[in-house]
Amino acid sequence: MTSLEIVRIPALSDNYIWLVHDPVSTETMVVDPAEAEPVLTEAARRGWTISQIWNTHWHPDHTGGNAAIKAATSATISGPAAEAQKIPTLDVALVEGDEVRLGEHVARVIETPGHTAGHIVFHLPDDAVAFTGDTLFAMGCGRLFEGNAAQMFDNMAKLAALPDETIVYCAHEYTQANGRYALVAEPYNAAIVERMRHVDAARGNGEATVPTTIGEERATNPFMRASTPEQLAERRAVKDTFRG
Repeated sequence: MTSLEIVRIPALSDNYIWLVHDPVSTETMVVDPAEAEPVLTEAARRGWTISQIWNTHWHPDHTGGNAAIKAATSATISGPAAEAQKIPTLDVALVEGDEVRLGEHVARVIETPGHTAGHIVFHLPDDAVAFTGDTLFAMGCGRLFEGNAAQMFDNMAKLAALPDETIVYCAHEYTQANGRYALVAEPYNAAIVERMRHVDAARGNGEATVPTTIGEERATNPFMRASTPEQLAERRAVKDTFRG
């Protein structure tokens, strides 16, 4: 179990920003700040000083707060080398296998192109934590804006290979919509039916449904469970227009 304090900050319409604090080193970082104000407010409320920003990809709803947070805190911004030209605030360009640290906590970079050309995931193996941005969602995966289904299939295999107990911090509250499609994709999967009972109850009470775990996704995520790139492509195409 990680000693990191990880705080969920809702932003925009359905984004989650993750504020992460190491109580030993007293360092604090933020993952994918869609906007600055709620992050700076929450950090100040807790007496935390932000020293780093980790970006999973270049989209504005993940980098929109970079400049203002950097101006306010002088934070160092780390993100995908392949998208450096699209993240003008970037200080540290990362590729597969690189490491970033928060105190003594080490995150390894996993390249997961597909949603964007250079998307990365931050995996902290000793903490059993992964920040997956828009690659892996609860019962879903990101749309294939800049990549293809074969890439996303490889991404799902990489992430499925992580330990089941790995806690997955994704960047959006998409679980209910994803689950409705998952029920159609795998109508005989009892684990999806059971999970949706809890998801619907949580959303009915205005509660968040993430983080999730790799184990939960292996059991209920139709994209992680796709057996071939072609099946993933078919499921992604149907989900893109699904209105269940």
